[in-house]
Amino acid sequence: MRIPVVHMARVCVAALSLLAAASGAQALSALKIATALQEDGRPVALELVIARPAGDGPFPTLVFNHGSVGNGNDPREVSHTVTYPELAAFFNERGWMVVFPQRRGRGQSDGRYAEGWQPEAGRYACDPSVSLAGLERATQDLAEVTGYLATRTNVDPKRMLIGGHSKGGLLAMVVAASQPERFAGVLNFVGGWVGERCETAEQINGDSFRKAAVFPGPTLWLYGERDPYYRIAHSQGNFAAFTAAGGKGRFQVLTFGPFRNDHQIVRSRAIWTEPMAQFLQGLGQP
Repeated sequence: MRIPVVHMARVCVAALSLLAAASGAQALSALKIATALQEDGRPVALELVIARPAGDGPFPTLVFNHGSVGNGNDPREVSHTVTYPELAAFFNERGWMVVFPQRRGRGQSDGRYAEGWQPEAGRYACDPSVSLAGLERATQDLAEVTGYLATRTNVDPKRMLIGGHSKGGLLAMVVAASQPERFAGVLNFVGGWVGERCETAEQINGDSFRKAAVFPGPTLWLYGERDPYYRIAHSQGNFAAFTAAGGKGRFQVLTFGPFRNDHQIVRSRAIWTEPMAQFLQGLGQP
């Protein structure tokens, strides 16, 4: 049996207060949960940030996963706890709880960050064996997170979504396929595991999305027109592979406009409010 809460994560109160104000969350907490994971003979605890609406629940719950660490050469990026305040606000206002897990080595989570990052090369691996081992590692982390959430009385197990940004978007699809009984749908913001600088991007991303097609529920794919990592043609190819394998989804292209990084569309609520609201309505949710 998992210990629900190990201790409060070392996240400053000021930062949490700022996120709460920005997100409109009624209650915000940072926790570290015990897991069955071990590294070097030591147990690994994972950090979760939870944005909870008013009331006691049980709440419909979104598990939303962070992306990569950019170029990966700044230690501050690895230790930064990643949240998405505008997304939390949207869902909290509709009565949803939002959980932001920090995978091994990220934020205040224990362990090493090893999702295909190669420190000696100063970049993420393009070798499928290395890259996909990182994806499997991330999937193991999320199995621990969802197992913990199943023990919380304020989580409605019949109304759960999973989603993510960039690496987290593809990860959400893979996790939903591995745990189809848990999730009603998937939100994929600009998802992919490796960028198109890798000659193997079509293989790694396409094959992973194709395998995720066993998930029987609906999925929403939101991509940026001027994404510097994933051209629309590449992402549409991934979507085509997914649907050809039997996956169900809607693909929509969004944009900030000129001179903005469309890989960060998740940070602008105004861009995706309409398709997100339509997706929830399709699930019979407010």
